[in-house]
Amino acid sequence: MHALQYELTLPADYDTGIVRDRVARVGHLLDDWDGLGIKAYLLRERGVHGSPVNQYAPFYLWNTVEGMNRFLWGGPFQGLVNDFGRPAARQWTGLGYEEGTAAGAPAAFAVRRREPVPDGVEFAELMADVVRQTRRTADEDGAVLAAAAVDPGRWELVRFSLWAHDAPKAEGDVFQVLHLSAPGRHRLPPGRQW
Repeated sequence: MHALQYELTLPADYDTGIVRDRVARVGHLLDDWDGLGIKAYLLRERGVHGSPVNQYAPFYLWNTVEGMNRFLWGGPFQGLVNDFGRPAARQWTGLGYEEGTAAGAPAAFAVRRREPVPDGVEFAELMADVVRQTRRTADEDGAVLAAAAVDPGRWELVRFSLWAHDAPKAEGDVFQVLHLSAPGRHRLPPGRQW
């Protein structure tokens, strides 16, 4: 599993209806993308759920790097670049993935938390604990799925979860889910990724 996210921070007075319309128009393009586990089309609106900004920030869990590369180098990503400019696309290597207690429900909200890997830790112990925490998050009421990944270049953890309701039991930035493409969700390997 491989995680990817880019963020487009928009002006405070930006009409987020433009993003909603765009997702309604093009969101289906990845509904059958080979190599994609899930793409959550995410939006934060300034003043909603504690967000200080308007931000469009899709989050991906990929089954294959080839599928991700086809998306980035020859697929719909170019349309986003043409419309909004080229964002930095952050990437993380998968640590753990779990289906949630509400796995069959539509995802309404997402929580994403990034945090540094502390200095002086035992990697095996920390990463195993992160995987256990991912399972605990997935076991919470309303959790659709939970995942964790690490960027060993920046030594940063990312924790991501989808929720069927607007009261997620996870800490981090809260996003509305505008659309969920999940052609390979059933192929995302559960549990520890090593």
